[in-house]
Amino acid sequence: MRINVQTPNFAAKDELLVFIEKRLSKLEQFYDKIVFADVFLKVQKTSEKENKIVEVLLSIPGDDVMVKKEAKTFEEAIDEVVKTLERQLKKRKQKQKAYL
Repeated sequence: MRINVQTPNFAAKDELLVFIEKRLSKLEQFYDKIVFADVFLKVQKTSEKENKIVEVLLSIPGDDVMVKKEAKTFEEAIDEVVKTLERQLKKRKQKQKAYL
């Protein structure tokens, strides 16, 4: 799976990029047909503490999956996104097995 991280308006540290890659590459054990992941990291200019936004678009044959989460840190948001994607990918795999 190819991972493309986009960070408009700021530069992400290498540790964050490595963290993202490690977390997202785990998704392949739940669904092996992921083509690529587009990751968008955004910082909202608000007084809210939860101003870090992570959007992940997984490109999968047949249908793309998009998940967006907000948190205090990018790491927290990535963890939330990965949990949600895991659930969705497991569901998708079970649906496919039901059709076989």
